[in-house]
Amino acid sequence: MKSRIPIAMNAHFQRAALLMQQSRTDLAEQELRLALADDPNEARAHGLLAVCLAQREAFREALVEAGQAVHLAPDDSFTHYTLSGVLYHSNRPQEAEQAIQEAIRLDPTDPDYFARLASIRFDLRNWNGALEAAGLGLQFDPEHAQCINLRAMALVKLGRQDEAGAALETALQRDPENALTHANQGWRLLEQGEHRKALEHFREALRIDSELDYARHGIVEALKARHFIYRVMLGYFLWMAKLSERAQWGVIIGGYVGYRLLRNVARNNPALQPWIMPLLILYIAFAIMTWVSSPLFNLLLRLNRFGRLALSREQIVTSNWVGLCVAGAVVSLLLYFTVGGDGPLVSALVCGLLIPPLATIYQCERGWPRITSVLITIALTAAGVTSAALVWSSQFLAEESARLASGLGWLLFFPFLLGAIGFQFAANVLVSAKPRR
Repeated sequence: MKSRIPIAMNAHFQRAALLMQQSRTDLAEQELRLALADDPNEARAHGLLAVCLAQREAFREALVEAGQAVHLAPDDSFTHYTLSGVLYHSNRPQEAEQAIQEAIRLDPTDPDYFARLASIRFDLRNWNGALEAAGLGLQFDPEHAQCINLRAMALVKLGRQDEAGAALETALQRDPENALTHANQGWRLLEQGEHRKALEHFREALRIDSELDYARHGIVEALKARHFIYRVMLGYFLWMAKLSERAQWGVIIGGYVGYRLLRNVARNNPALQPWIMPLLILYIAFAIMTWVSSPLFNLLLRLNRFGRLALSREQIVTSNWVGLCVAGAVVSLLLYFTVGGDGPLVSALVCGLLIPPLATIYQCERGWPRITSVLITIALTAAGVTSAALVWSSQFLAEESARLASGLGWLLFFPFLLGAIGFQFAANVLVSAKPRR
């Protein structure tokens, strides 16, 4: 929302503007509807109503109101600004960029407009474009907090850590009570591997604004980064986040192709196997950890008094399911090594292979990506559990029935195995998908 709410004569509008500055958008929405009842052609009232509706995720109605605002006042930069905000939060960044560019054309001196443009470009992974837009905004207001933060965020993604740190330090000296600046400083320090200092800034950000999810997510990552293995994984995650979507796929596919090539070399050259096999095992372990490290360490964080409070509901639910799978895999392996039989072995494999799909569900955006992830996970769970049940039952049946049950169980296990492996590639598509809302 703009820091400067437009002024109108309508008393309901003025009350709504005041309520929005106080973040009481539910009451502001009521006042705006009363304002529009008095004057249905008040463009800025339609625009602010669109903002309120977008806040409660009523995006279809918000788009109608924002479009009406632009229709009534096509030469008012503020109406294009509100339209860009609704489009941006509806996961339509290209259209949002067009709308904010029109707002800038009509009023090329408003730093709020350049901050919105920088936000959109940042989400599109256009780091240089975001840096440029934030810099233009700072020309008109050198102390504009959002432009300062977006500029620093873009500098971090471009690897210009020192410049980002200097900008954030200056911003904190000017405004030490800015939660977003503390959170960005925390993320910058995490990028540099300084998780203890990062934790201090995340805590300060949450002290100032206890609802800032950006800081809450950061504090969870900083707490998990106390463990060496997760620090390694976090470094990889942060590095991947800097890459374009195409480059990310290049890394994933390149790693898989490299694995296949090395495996073929080892197969055809027995003398090289002692050197190549450790690399292949390391690659497989690393690939598995990219999917399971975050929920596994969230599970470990449940043992930390402060960590339990920092985890979101979705992270807690995911860690519960992952914990159940880990417990099932451990118990099954113990039974396999003590009692023997194929049943415990299949159970352990099923429990282990279900961890990545379960961990992916809440990483996906709401809508078709999350629904698809849930359906795939249900299908894999049904196939895996049925397979394990059949193999287990074969240990307690007569000889002929046992062979049939075991055969069916293993027959079902292999499609489950292929599905679990294939899901790793599908998950990258689902996690990166941003459906229109």
